[in-house]
Amino acid sequence: MASLAEKVRFLSDPAAYSGTEGVVRAHETHMSWVFIGERSVYKLKKPVRYPFLDFGTPAKRKFFCEEELRLNRRLAAETYRAVIPLCQGSAGSLSIGGEGKAVDWLVVMERLPEAEMLDEKIRHGRFGEDDVARIGETLARFYRARRPEPDDGRLYLEHLRREHVLNRTILSRRDLGLDEAAAALEAVGSALELLSPTIEDRIRRGLIVEGHGDLRPEHVCLVEPVQIIDCLEFNRAMRLIDPYDEVGYLGLECDVLGAAWVRPMLLDILEKRHGGRPGPQLLAFHGAFRALLRARLCMAHLLETPVRHPLKWKPLALRYIAAAQRDCLNLPSREGPTAARPSPGA
Repeated sequence: MASLAEKVRFLSDPAAYSGTEGVVRAHETHMSWVFIGERSVYKLKKPVRYPFLDFGTPAKRKFFCEEELRLNRRLAAETYRAVIPLCQGSAGSLSIGGEGKAVDWLVVMERLPEAEMLDEKIRHGRFGEDDVARIGETLARFYRARRPEPDDGRLYLEHLRREHVLNRTILSRRDLGLDEAAAALEAVGSALELLSPTIEDRIRRGLIVEGHGDLRPEHVCLVEPVQIIDCLEFNRAMRLIDPYDEVGYLGLECDVLGAAWVRPMLLDILEKRHGGRPGPQLLAFHGAFRALLRARLCMAHLLETPVRHPLKWKPLALRYIAAAQRDCLNLPSREGPTAARPSPGA
């Protein structure tokens, strides 16, 4: 069977696509290789295993390719085309959807215009309220169509608790030198304990749904209709979320890019179209928690071998920590009136 390196070499060659793609650019992520042609994008999952996913066999990679197609068609039906086999003939040659044995699987997508991606539009000052309204309306319709998850919703709270432990473990490492994170970690941990009854109440009321799971500006394309791509396909528990948490996360990422006004507008649209808005303390917790999680993921890059882009990660982590500190100003504390029992609207 062809090795991963052989598959990457083959898929990096424009000739693999029968001359339909022109120049092909290969991009590596933690879990995939992405091959970007002039018209299409092909994603090959790596044979990796982590505590939260398992792509270790071709059968598992096929399953998660099909899940990626199914789940992403909820918010990007015009973008996600098909799952096709990467085949190897008896002589060892590879082909896309040709003869021979299927040795791997590819998710095929329409290539979206980079200039219309939300992060690019924010960076270049080509982003306004009409764009936010389109995104907000798209997401509100999406959440209204989702089935409530009162039974599996408990996994959401378990996820928050587990990720906070990981945030604290990484961001408190002395060798990383992030003393700035200590107070925010303490405040978020305390708030999680105080607000857990409120979160549990929202779970019982069916306000937790199966969402996108990784809602960031680089996954939003402002074409018509809006396309929201790259949902988190490999772990359903990580997609179970409060819509206000997920939309607030997108707003947080816009804030870090310099568009702080986006988050309140998105939340207002969601409240108007979807209802069930939590109180300011829980919204502040969502923001602070997600900011610390993003800071942790930044710093985790510095623990890899080799370290890619070593000068990028700590400054970016500090920006997330600063965002967390701002939200911490609105968290409940043990000394305040919410210490005994958070109110349902917290």
